[in-house]
Amino acid sequence: MSKIDELIAKYCPNGVEFKKLGEIASIDTGIQLNKTSMSEFGKFPVINGGISQSGYYNSFNTEANTITISQGGASAGYVNFMKTKFWAGAHCFVIKITSEFISNKFVYYVLKNNQEKIMNAKLGAGIPGLNKKELTTFQIPIPPLPVQQEIVNILDKFTELEEELEKELEEELKARRKQYEYYRNQLLSATEVNGKWLMNGVEVEWKTLGEVLDYEQPNKYIVKSTIYNDNHKTPVLTAGKSFILGYTNETEGIYKTSKDNPVIIFDDFTTSFHWVDFDFKVKSSAMKILHPKKDAKVIFKFVYYEMRCILYSPQDHARQWISQYSKFKIPIPPISEQERIVEILDKFDSLVNDISIGLPAEIEARRKQYEYYRSKLLSFKPK
Repeated sequence: MSKIDELIAKYCPNGVEFKKLGEIASIDTGIQLNKTSMSEFGKFPVINGGISQSGYYNSFNTEANTITISQGGASAGYVNFMKTKFWAGAHCFVIKITSEFISNKFVYYVLKNNQEKIMNAKLGAGIPGLNKKELTTFQIPIPPLPVQQEIVNILDKFTELEEELEKELEEELKARRKQYEYYRNQLLSATEVNGKWLMNGVEVEWKTLGEVLDYEQPNKYIVKSTIYNDNHKTPVLTAGKSFILGYTNETEGIYKTSKDNPVIIFDDFTTSFHWVDFDFKVKSSAMKILHPKKDAKVIFKFVYYEMRCILYSPQDHARQWISQYSKFKIPIPPISEQERIVEILDKFDSLVNDISIGLPAEIEARRKQYEYYRSKLLSFKPK
């Protein structure tokens, strides 16, 4: 028999009492701060209606080791435990336990275990919000303090181990990506030897991106409605990090591509880009659709990989392809060498993508394992 089983058998063999959260804790919102009052360099985090801090401020209004619940927005109902002093904003519920016989960390774990239920209680079609009444009446199991403390000890340790594992897996993914980028850059770099530029021992010529790529404006392919649905067929793309914004059922103005006829979508302001080999629509005109010129003796995927080696950050909010990016020169070896390099990098890309999918899946599996164990620990029968 485990220690927790022994404690339950000793202190509450016939179940435990349940109380409303409002009976054991004060539930208040904080004080709103204007964005102009916050900075990135303040001493204390500002917790408001989101999952992460809104910014930093040089004063605090709430002590460390306090439960918070997001009050408004898409993340309303998100439960957090602040280990440091912080500023609680007007869209943040602050939960303070009022009984010396109840562990605030135990109550946090109970609330966290029911986070999905709490988030589903939010109301409002525009900006949803969580009603204080929903929290006040929320039922909390109250086992004797020794049982609470043992559960907290177990879950604290479990949380620590899970965080360590996540950090290790994320570091592994980061290392693999760096390894790939290093190998890619080595394959695609050219060096001057006795007046000739060589790539992997093969002579190259230098051409600007504008000499080998044409561009097309995306205006004909802009989606009319931004009400997306995952059940619809056609993806709506952005050249930024989000890439796929959603799916539309619009049937006109679709850009047709395939694995044999791909394109690159290029953000004309940030210069981020993506390889696309499926039909799509776009959200805005702030991009260029790139494809190889008919007379260019290049493998399109080779040019794409060369573009990924370009280190450039725009310093102004202006369109970049014509004014700057298309003027960057890349080394171009013979077609046979381009094909060889693309074959190697495609395999490497596939391996990194597999890792990028596999490691987050492993992290998610461990989280679900932890959540299952937490739920089992916090399941009590009422008296």
